[in-house]
Amino acid sequence: MSPLVLPLGVLIGLALGALGGGGSILTVPALVYLLDQDPRSATTSSLLIVGATSLIALVPHARAGRVRFVQGLTFGALGTAGSFAGSALASHVDPQVLLTAFAGLMLVVATLMIRRSLRNPQSSSDLEDPTVEPILTFHPITCACPRLAKVVVTATAVGLLTGFFGVGGGFVLVPALVLALSFPMPVAVGTSLLVIAVNSATALTARITTGGTHLDWRLIAGFTAAAIAGSLFGGRITTRVEPRHLTQAFAVLLVAVAVYIAANSIASLR
Repeated sequence: MSPLVLPLGVLIGLALGALGGGGSILTVPALVYLLDQDPRSATTSSLLIVGATSLIALVPHARAGRVRFVQGLTFGALGTAGSFAGSALASHVDPQVLLTAFAGLMLVVATLMIRRSLRNPQSSSDLEDPTVEPILTFHPITCACPRLAKVVVTATAVGLLTGFFGVGGGFVLVPALVLALSFPMPVAVGTSLLVIAVNSATALTARITTGGTHLDWRLIAGFTAAAIAGSLFGGRITTRVEPRHLTQAFAVLLVAVAVYIAANSIASLR
């Protein structure tokens, strides 16, 4: 096992714990460029690492009452079709094309993170609106169908990203839960970890059933253990450092890594 596994795992775990959505997106580049995994193995390994780390990071949020299990599991279940479709699509895409697309995704994530960091931290999205109609109620049975359609589309899109790229999709999930389900921001962050774990498990199942991917289990175990430790410490960083500054610094790092990936993968395609 490479000596870089543990420090890289801790670093990515710190990012996940401190930043929430988007922190795990560096897992695939780290596995490919620093740990010499091929892109398909890296995206599959990332599903294991991100899923397990999210599941453990979920525990303190659940204890604090910041996880809505029914809505989170429902959202994850709705993304199942997208996860299977994304996994199937990834198996038919040239590895260098996959990396080029991944670089584009990183640029999108960086843009979203910067935009979010520049918003007013006391915006109304941080507070739960008690007047918002629930999507489904059962006494009597009613349906807020336009809103339900938005949730289904969003969940499917997140599942597709998870299956195709091997990322958690938290950078999409957190704002989606705030906008589509009217969650307060802390609850959205906690619930997103549950959805990430569900989507990762679904996409991983799809990858395993198709076969053809070699996994380095020692590397995955070491990386996951280090990432879990880092994520638990990462949550404490936000109490000492301005979250906006953390987000902006991480976004700059994403841009730099995306440019590096794009330059290498495009050169290989040529």
